This record gives sequence, structure tokens and C-alpha cells, in this order.
Amino acid sequence: METSFLSSIIKQFEYYKLLGDKTLSQLTFEELQKEFETDSNSIAIIVKHLVGNMLSRWTNFLDEDGEKTWRNRDQEFIDSYNSKDELLEAWHTGWDCLFQAIRPLKESDLERIIFIRNQGHTVTEAINRQLAHYAYHKDKSFSWVN
Repeated sequence: METSFLSSIIKQFEYYKLLGDKTLSQLTFEELQKEFETDSNSIAIIVKHLVGNMLSRWTNFLDEDGEKTWRNRDQEFIDSYNSKDELLEAWHTGWDCLFQAIRPLKESDLERIIFIRNQGHTVTEAINRQLAHYAYHKDKSFSWVN
């Protein structure tokens, strides 16, 4: 079962990345920066937040707390991208970090305890937490395009 969990979770992350890729490819830089509803975040802001989260959570995933001291979450909600290419580069960097952390996992890693904000999680719990987080943002911000 654990082996199928790992392959299944990789498929799920690949699916959400693909949905994001399709959305990003359809929009101009100006559309990515636009807030489509009052008090909402633009897609560019959501991308920046997801990338910050991915880099923090998946860098040294098994050995360090997932909330890195170098992460500045508040800055993730300020659009600082200068071009669509810059946004896409960040997007791919975040996903590359995630896949580099998950693809080498073994069945024996799934019950290891790791930390996010000093709270212990099994690797399985941490993976599920992140999948839910990314799906939430996809449904909230990207769904109107796909």
C-alpha cells in the first residue's frame, strides 16, 4: 500500500502542477497580476505564495523544520514579478524542489516524524497537508480559467 501511496501522491502533485501550467500558459502577464475579485489575490501572488511554501517545506524535507527561518511569508503577498518568464521560472523552481524531495522517498520514510512549525507530522501527514494546501489554492484562484 505504501508504494502505491508514493506513486499516487506523485501523480496527484503532477496533476496539480499540470493544471497550474495550463492556467499560466493561457494568461498574459497583466492577467496574472489582476485581482479578479475584491479582496482577493492575483494568480501571481498565489504563485509567489505557493513557491515560498514549496521551497520552505521541501528543502531538506526530512531533516529540517518545514517552516524555514529564511522564509518571509508576508513578502509572498506582494507581487514583485517583473515578467511572466520570471513568474514561470519561480513556479518551476518550487515544483522542482517538491519533486526532488518526494521522488526519492521510500516506504520506510513514510512513518518518520518531521516537523512543520515545530509540530511533529509523519511524512505521510506532511505530504497530505501540502497536497491539500496546493489544491485549496488551485480551486480558489486558478479554477475559473481551466
